[in-house]
Amino acid sequence: MTFEKLLQEDGRLVYRTRGVSMEPMLRQNRDLVVIEVPASRLKKYDVALYRRGTSYVLHRVIRVKSDHYLIRGDNTYALETVPDSAVLGVLTAFQRKGKKYSVTDRGYRCYVRFWNAIYPLRALRARCRGLAVGIARKLGLLPLLKRLLRRKNKR
Repeated sequence: MTFEKLLQEDGRLVYRTRGVSMEPMLRQNRDLVVIEVPASRLKKYDVALYRRGTSYVLHRVIRVKSDHYLIRGDNTYALETVPDSAVLGVLTAFQRKGKKYSVTDRGYRCYVRFWNAIYPLRALRARCRGLAVGIARKLGLLPLLKRLLRRKNKR
């Protein structure tokens, strides 16, 4: 049964997440998400479930336009234009290790604002890392750089 049919029949969908685009908030194969049919148009920072081709995607609304949204995952750096017609549902809660978190919780709202406020710093870090990897590859130092990064991450 498709997500569309489940949402149409029950008005609600609960499933375990797959993919890393919403980390660190949602962890792959660990967290359960609760998606409901939106009562109205989505707002900035809502997490939309939408269809992209044959795939379902769960990403955050960054900007609301008149007939579409600009959306990106918490762990991605490219904005995607998503028409209203592609949106199937909106995240209302998620569950991690048996504990339920609502999108109306104060802690959740603080996380969302903080994570999006530091987006420019996160994007700069990703660009610098990409640049360093590119330079290391051209100089033949990529294996050394990977070893150093692995050693640093083990600490």
